[in-house]
Amino acid sequence: MFEFISTLLCFLFSLLWWSLTLFNITTFAATPIAKPGCETSCGNLTVHYPFGIGLDGTCSLSRFYVINCNRTYDPPKPFLAKGNLEVVDISVTGQIRVKSDVARTYYEDGKVVESKSVYTSQTNLYKFPVVFNDTENKVVVIGCDDYGLINGTLGRYFSSGCIVGCSKPVDVINGSCSGIGCCQTSIPKGLKGLSLELYSLNKHEHVSNFNPYGFAFLGNPKNFSFSASDLNDPNFVNRTQDIVPVVLDWFIGVNETCEVAKKNSSAFACQRNSKCINFDGDEGGYRCNCLPGYQGNPYLSPGCTDIDECVGPKNLCSHLCTNTPGSYICSCPKGYHGKTVKKENDHCVKDSSLNVAVVLIATLGSILLPLIGWWLYVVIIKRKAIKQKAKNFQKNGGLLLQHRMSNDEHIVERTKIFTIDELEKATDQFNESRIIGQGGQGTVYKGMLGEGRLVAVKKSTTISESQLGDFINEVVVMSQIIHRSIVKLLGCCLESEVPLLVYEFIPNGTLSNHLHHLNEEFPITWRMRLRIASDSAGALVYLHTSSSIPIFHRDVKSSNILLDDKYRAKLSDFGTSRHVAPDQTHVTTRVMGTFGYLDPEYLQSNHYTEKSDVYSFGVVLLELLTGQKAIRAICEQNRSLVSWFLSHMENSHFLDIVDPQVLNEGSKEEVITIADLAKRCLNLDSKRRPAMKEVLLVLETIESSHFKLPQTDEVQTTQSFKQVLDAGVTKSFYHDNAATSTTFVTESSYPRSAEVSLQFNPR
Repeated sequence: MFEFISTLLCFLFSLLWWSLTLFNITTFAATPIAKPGCETSCGNLTVHYPFGIGLDGTCSLSRFYVINCNRTYDPPKPFLAKGNLEVVDISVTGQIRVKSDVARTYYEDGKVVESKSVYTSQTNLYKFPVVFNDTENKVVVIGCDDYGLINGTLGRYFSSGCIVGCSKPVDVINGSCSGIGCCQTSIPKGLKGLSLELYSLNKHEHVSNFNPYGFAFLGNPKNFSFSASDLNDPNFVNRTQDIVPVVLDWFIGVNETCEVAKKNSSAFACQRNSKCINFDGDEGGYRCNCLPGYQGNPYLSPGCTDIDECVGPKNLCSHLCTNTPGSYICSCPKGYHGKTVKKENDHCVKDSSLNVAVVLIATLGSILLPLIGWWLYVVIIKRKAIKQKAKNFQKNGGLLLQHRMSNDEHIVERTKIFTIDELEKATDQFNESRIIGQGGQGTVYKGMLGEGRLVAVKKSTTISESQLGDFINEVVVMSQIIHRSIVKLLGCCLESEVPLLVYEFIPNGTLSNHLHHLNEEFPITWRMRLRIASDSAGALVYLHTSSSIPIFHRDVKSSNILLDDKYRAKLSDFGTSRHVAPDQTHVTTRVMGTFGYLDPEYLQSNHYTEKSDVYSFGVVLLELLTGQKAIRAICEQNRSLVSWFLSHMENSHFLDIVDPQVLNEGSKEEVITIADLAKRCLNLDSKRRPAMKEVLLVLETIESSHFKLPQTDEVQTTQSFKQVLDAGVTKSFYHDNAATSTTFVTESSYPRSAEVSLQFNPR
């Protein structure tokens, strides 16, 4: 009889528990997601307020959150307002996913049969409180002879892209998107509109038998896995649009923070039991989230509702549970005392007289145990940190560097191995306010060492095990370079997660910044430009011929030329440079460098020589002459500074594009000579380009002539300059001789994608 009653009570208790659980689930499910009388779905999409179905905007917060349900399709398809973006999913936490569009090209016999670009500006995103998510979206390019170019605006003009290439199907690795058949690059934060254009280097002439198509799209790469079959898949566009969405971040209001929005209570979107969070974007705006312990739609009246944690599986109390607004309280039943929170921490005990000794022990234990626990925690953390530093040191090639240093005492004298503690203290724990430069190869921080010396600390990208030997070898070689026009490498740190390089600090920024962001109070004069060109050329001559091992820089550009406190040039950023032994050749497997400075012959053949550095230096000479960027932010055909310059040279109108300051301060003879020198450096045939020694000789001759003679007496300057040329220098200047160096370059020791970094315009 007793067993029967016990079984019956257990059954009734279980029935009551499941009834309460079902009630709680039903209550949550009944939480409204749309305004009364408004539809909640279109096709397979559930539409949460502030979005609403209907072009009249009565079911949405405003016309910016309208979902147009096109019922001419079966099933119906939802679109954002009157645009052409098909909505896939809407999250009440602030994201909306739309179908991606795919740029594509199709070639037959070296001719373009089909070509389509993507222009998201057609959707008028500029009018909507949405931006492209910069962390979940990537630009992906598919092909073996293609490069994708993305242009957009975010308060300033933006360009980026990446290049893909392969010569045969066996080169392609399924699942890899690092430049062989597939590449990807990031987009900046706050982007609202873009155009995605697809081009081919050789019109697929050599790969059309297995890759007649080129594709490029913007979307979440987590939903896409590259396969070699994509190179010849006519159904790639439809398949990709169905599985790879574009992620947009939406918010409430434009140029409106939480503080401003709250002042207008009638228009404030956040309802009861919710909190307002400012949106992290250039346009301001805000979002609403339910408070902890509440659930529902924070934008829809009456707001978020309390979660009853005491019902069903959410009840974590071991004994009694009392629900409170936004929380709950656990307590002991009558006749018991103690503190109970969760089932695994049952502290309810029967009331009784406590022994004094028990009280004393409990008191001492409550004091000593936390102290002992804290001491053990500190010891464990310190030991773990020491082990991790040692592990990082070994992973980053520390043992190899120590071996090299033990065999060469000069390396010990010139290269210091810093500890991570020293550099964290120098950079204030790598504070974002200390960042002075960022790029595809890492981030540069300004720091101050203990003795007060200013340094630049470069936090590199991750280096794979296969590249450690090359990385350490490069550190050793760069530490031995001593030249007044080359930024000195002081040492490195290998205890961190990624290697850190420490350079001398150069205070006056980059040549690019001074040329393209003019400072009226301190402009770069013609005399300074000549000296900067001469200093930079001298640095390249040293790297090519004078250092113990020839080195090719591979990324010569105005933003890699720094200016010291006397505005003398120092060549920097050897992230893509490689040292090579004489009489060796090598073919790179990926194109590296900066768009606008790349040697066309290198792009065609993948052979990088010292004459490729000469070509890039020729572009820098054009920047010094014209004050223009390597990629001009205009919609004309000649966006490339090189093409623009050569077209004016052919028409004998070169002086029309020279910087007025150069024309005012320099003689016509000097300007024309520099222009001719730049033209020779930019020759498509690398064998007809001058060596850097010859370039330096021209620059030093012009510089010495300019410095010796007063700039006000142009006639006298011209006559003296002609005398210098008549003395036999001219023949040296313009004698076409073949390149004598046969050294080539392997891949950079720094890991990176096939991303090509383009120039940005300022705000």
